[in-house]
Amino acid sequence: MKILLATDGTKHSDSAVDILKLFSFSDNDEIKIISVVDMAVPLAIEPYAGYLPATTEIEKTARENAEKTLDATAQKIKEMFSDKSILVFTEILFGSPESRIVETAEETYADLIIVGSHGYNRWERLLLGSVSDSVVHHAPCSVLVVRSPKE
Repeated sequence: MKILLATDGTKHSDSAVDILKLFSFSDNDEIKIISVVDMAVPLAIEPYAGYLPATTEIEKTARENAEKTLDATAQKIKEMFSDKSILVFTEILFGSPESRIVETAEETYADLIIVGSHGYNRWERLLLGSVSDSVVHHAPCSVLVVRSPKE
């Protein structure tokens, strides 16, 4: 089985990682963990206001955060399945999370995509968009959307 796990380092992504405990893996099954850095310039930045943040600094910080997230997630999965020979890969991607997740699933012939849900209400989804909703509707394979437990 080939699983594509998308993480952004939030508690919602942690719930997606935790759900893996319910799976029965065989040796040589694959889990590819990705984190997508969206470098779109925020709409609130006015380029004519005299200040535009250096994108190289923003990208560097975003890459470092993604690396930490991927390393921690990979370590957690390896510890969860220390008795199995599961292949765990990580990759940082740049672009729109919705499209990069779907593209990666297509390129790697994933059997399943696992994503966490932020649990936005209808207005938040309208304003912010929903990565998981878009992935569900465009993925070439099954998608498991994991909700965080209520606190």
